[in-house]
Amino acid sequence: MGKLKITLKRSLIGRPAQQRRTAEALGLRRIGQQVIQPDNPATWGQIEKLSHLVEVEKIDEEA
Repeated sequence: MGKLKITLKRSLIGRPAQQRRTAEALGLRRIGQQVIQPDNPATWGQIEKLSHLVEVEKIDEEA
C-alpha cells in the first residue's frame, strides 16, 4: 500500500464542527500544512468529507 500526502488548502473557520474534527483527526490544523497518511478506505472516507478543503497526492512507497 502507498501513502497519501494531504494538504489543507482552505480555512476551517466557519466550518461545521464535524468537518473541524475530521481535519483534526487527519492531523491538519493550519492552511498549507501537509500530513502523510496511509492509503486506505478509512482515510479516503475522511478525505471525502473535506474534499472541498484539501488537496491529495499519492506517494509511492519505496522499499
